[in-house]
Amino acid sequence: MIQVEVSCEQPWPDAGWDVLALNAATAAIERTPHGAMLTTPAVVEISVRLTTDDEVRTLNHRFRGKDKATNVLSFPMVQPDLLDTMDATGDADAGGASTTGGELLLGDIVLAHGTCVAEAAERRIPVASHATHLIVHGTLHLLGYDHTDDPAAEDMEAIERAALAALGIADPYSVREE
Repeated sequence: MIQVEVSCEQPWPDAGWDVLALNAATAAIERTPHGAMLTTPAVVEISVRLTTDDEVRTLNHRFRGKDKATNVLSFPMVQPDLLDTMDATGDADAGGASTTGGELLLGDIVLAHGTCVAEAAERRIPVASHATHLIVHGTLHLLGYDHTDDPAAEDMEAIERAALAALGIADPYSVREE
């Protein structure tokens, strides 16, 4: 079972982010080989923090060595090989780390308000649609997906497109920035 905990800081408006985040994470996970974790008895938890550009800039500098805000950061808590050992019952075992009947903290996703709002405005889409895309993207990072090379980026983007289409959101990659 998936559980998404959302903390919403100013200047994000308090506007249904819990449902949006749960739907985004679910749509992402069910389109991957890890879809069984949505129905496992173990609680698979994702934390989503909606915060300021300043906080994201601090986190980006501290953990990635980049002194600038970015739209989304993901902090996986589980190694991808552990996810690969999780079966439909929710049992996972990798060197003694078991999730049987318990909880598995998949990781944290952090979105920067100013950056998200500016990007949504540039793309002429609602902030909620862009935030949904970023939570889908962040969830895939928590599952071990990355976009460090062209084949990996294409695979990740294909899952994002399918997840967003299921949520009624247009393909964010259909028009590339010049």
